[in-house]
Amino acid sequence: MSTWRLCSSCKKPIAHGQLYQVCSVSTCNRARTGLVFCCPGCWDAHVPVMNHRDAWCEEERAPREESTLVTVKATSPQASEPAGEARRRIVPSAPPEPVTDDILIVASRLKQYIADKADMNTSADVLDALSDIVRAHADAAIRVARADGRKTVKGRDFQR
Repeated sequence: MSTWRLCSSCKKPIAHGQLYQVCSVSTCNRARTGLVFCCPGCWDAHVPVMNHRDAWCEEERAPREESTLVTVKATSPQASEPAGEARRRIVPSAPPEPVTDDILIVASRLKQYIADKADMNTSADVLDALSDIVRAHADAAIRVARADGRKTVKGRDFQR
């Protein structure tokens, strides 16, 4: 698999389609800065250097293989294109894979909430169960938004 970018901390390659970490702090996410990390450990190593007070890492997926360029013959002459001249169009190489089994819950925040609220610990399998519940509610909200003719899921879609 080809390399998308290098980890900002350890310089290991991050492949196209691979999961990677980004910092929650906006100054680390700017276009010029663009810090990316191959694992939470590499993100954790940059926190003391950047002197963040309240930060966390967010998991993202690198883009799939770069789009392939396809040459297509023009079917109708336009003012900017002479008839028969080839134009370039970007066609994605593959449709994105649906994400179904990722954890959707921020573990540290949930564990902290339960500890603060009830002074209890949280089992690891709680994250899978809650992610399934969130997926089911999100799917229902998507159906409500579609039925209303919208392309945006809103908070009210979860309350019906």
